[in-house]
Amino acid sequence: MQKTARAVVIGGGCVGAGILYGLTKRGWSDVCLLERTQLTAGSTWHAAGLIPSYARDRNIGRMIQKSIEIYEGLEAETGMQVGWHKCGQLRIAKSPDRWDEYRSYMDTFETQDIRAQLLTDKQAKELWPLMRQNEEMLGALYHPDDGHIAPADVTMAMARGARDRGAKIYLETEVKSVERTASGEWKIITNRGEILAEHVISATGNYARQTGAMFGLEIPAVPIIHQYWITDAVPQIKARKEAGLPEMPILRDEGFEGYLREEGDGLMFGPYERTEHLQLFAENGVPEWFGADLLDEDFDSVAWNWEAALESVPVLGEVGIKANVRGPFQMTPDELPLVGKAWGCPNLWLAEGVPGGILWGAAIGYYLSEQIIEGGNEIDTSGLDPRRFGDYANKGWTLPKVREAWGTHAEQHYPGEDRPAARPAKTAPSYDFLNARGAVWGVLNGWEHPNWFAPEGVAQENQLSWRWTAKGEIVGEEVKAVREAAGLIEMSFMSKFELSGAGAADWLNKTLANRLPKVGRSNLSHLLTEKGTVVGEFIVARLAEDLFFLIGTPTGERYYMDELSRLLPTDGAVTLRNVTNERAGMTIVGPKARDILAELTEQSLRAPDFPWFGVRTATVGLASDVRMLRMNYEGELGWELYCPMQYQRGLIERIYEAGQKHGLRLVGTQALESLRLEKSYRAMFRDMNTELTAWESALDRFVAMDKGPFIGRAALAQAREAGVTQKTVTLKIPTDGMSVLGGESLCRDGKLVGRITSGSYSYTFGHDIAIALLPVALGTPGEVFDLTILGAPHKATVIEDCPYDPTAERARA
Repeated sequence: MQKTARAVVIGGGCVGAGILYGLTKRGWSDVCLLERTQLTAGSTWHAAGLIPSYARDRNIGRMIQKSIEIYEGLEAETGMQVGWHKCGQLRIAKSPDRWDEYRSYMDTFETQDIRAQLLTDKQAKELWPLMRQNEEMLGALYHPDDGHIAPADVTMAMARGARDRGAKIYLETEVKSVERTASGEWKIITNRGEILAEHVISATGNYARQTGAMFGLEIPAVPIIHQYWITDAVPQIKARKEAGLPEMPILRDEGFEGYLREEGDGLMFGPYERTEHLQLFAENGVPEWFGADLLDEDFDSVAWNWEAALESVPVLGEVGIKANVRGPFQMTPDELPLVGKAWGCPNLWLAEGVPGGILWGAAIGYYLSEQIIEGGNEIDTSGLDPRRFGDYANKGWTLPKVREAWGTHAEQHYPGEDRPAARPAKTAPSYDFLNARGAVWGVLNGWEHPNWFAPEGVAQENQLSWRWTAKGEIVGEEVKAVREAAGLIEMSFMSKFELSGAGAADWLNKTLANRLPKVGRSNLSHLLTEKGTVVGEFIVARLAEDLFFLIGTPTGERYYMDELSRLLPTDGAVTLRNVTNERAGMTIVGPKARDILAELTEQSLRAPDFPWFGVRTATVGLASDVRMLRMNYEGELGWELYCPMQYQRGLIERIYEAGQKHGLRLVGTQALESLRLEKSYRAMFRDMNTELTAWESALDRFVAMDKGPFIGRAALAQAREAGVTQKTVTLKIPTDGMSVLGGESLCRDGKLVGRITSGSYSYTFGHDIAIALLPVALGTPGEVFDLTILGAPHKATVIEDCPYDPTAERARA
């Protein structure tokens, strides 16, 4: 075995082979793969090989398309058969909510550059004639370019492609431990010796938690156990083949919660185990005895699926069973892989927790190799970033969340759904106070937060649908309170950091795109990539010459801490602390906010003493050391308050009591979404991301090109010189009964010209407001576009940014 390598991949399944292949395709040949036994020996060899492209998220859909693109070229490149069956996929809708789900998907699919269509029940049965002909359904969603592939064959083909370009593969090579050398390389100790590597990529499948522990990481993934059955030959399938008819598409039916596809002359049936029957595997590590093994059949856990499937596809019960295949594969709490930088570990890259290594293998290889070699991705892959989970994602939280995720995989899900397992995990001190006043809870970064507040007589539970529900009137009242009186919003979930030291100001000025605020002031600033795209958005409050308080989006806590830490100077002149759990947060906002707060603090709140974007540290109520920021996300007069966590319970109650005579109302994050859209405020990871430049996200006023060097400045200068071709704008969309969710296609004369990045209903204006990405030439006010919402045609009109209080007179008051 070689002694050094530029990059070492640990794990020889489809994902590991895909990464090795991706690295060599980008020109790296000094790379190798270590596999503890044989290639495909983990979950790969027994996988069903399904390649479904159904994903409402544009970025996920595009990544899956990349897998298909690579797989379709492998045979010509390597000369190896990969068993690709481009048979299509058919999803049956039997309930109105499922039909709405599919219609919502069709609102967006064009942005992924794929083919899809809705079919009538007659068309669906023509594609799948073995279905009971009187089967009741509302329709079906059809993807003609989906299919299935031979897992072992495609893995071996990628391995050959990598070898042909110089990569080495070492079998029967088990990683025993790892060390970080003084010079920054990784020393990997195996049963066959040591190897020194600049980069390490962990793609160890069922061993993810054990491998992560070697690097000091707790990986939020655990294997689940899934099974499928293969039948004896089905006469009707043999007859179809003899007649030269095409293979039937993979069939998915919510009625039996599973999939059916042709396998040889028979059928493969894979029912999904529900939560109460789902078993996890290797909760405490993969057993020593387990290798390329299968587990015993468990018919009872999916007996109902079988009964339902036999009713829908009677032929399934007319033939014998050839085999049962039951084994483990990795799963994460959100059913998405963990792909990208490992937090706190330079040059360690994760490709773990992959729920469907065959589906994801080539795409992960392509995009992870791009991160490693090019320094970033051409598309936004933040949805897979391992740092999307925080330190709350420990084993005690991960196990029930994984069981819930896969156990509800085939059940109906809805926008804005937060499922109940492993909750509450993180709560602010105000939790019981707000719960007693009707808080309907959601989750952000593990934190419980109020979505909205149910008044007396209304059930204190989320109302989930693809359409408007009765809660809309309640959320509208919360918005009205902010606009006309005052709202009190729990905001402890925000990510919070302190930056200090003699070099803090200089470092921060060269890191973020905006100029630094003066002491006692704050502003909005962005961390960019070298390409000028957006990594993160921060409120920057300057508490002293060398002390800064940074506030970012909740789900960015671990992500931001890691990204900023990687940029810190090594001389100790700058100290960065994550203080998210030390300081609670709340916003008091609305025309009466000043009157309410004035009763609780001696700090002058007059505009001359405490201007817009001002920062003061004061006592409020009984709470000492409250950081008061006169800025907010709602576009009204207001303050964000960040107090030591131990004071928050008492402070929020005192503010609430003081506000009653002023009409103050408790307000949730769903009202906040409507309020921020009325101000055209961009949302991180939706309207801003690592795919769009600061110019494209319309962040011009937050970029100080004249202040000197900062990360991304050169790229922005070059982009401005070349001419910005697309930009986010604000849209007005008349709606009734349904709203945009984000991702919808915008068309002109039947052609795709743009897409919505975020949007919702404006309770102030009585129509939807959305942020959309459009060509600059089409982004001027008055331009009109076509879109569909749940399949219904709508018109979207470009309007000026910031339709509510465009001069910010109310916020400045």
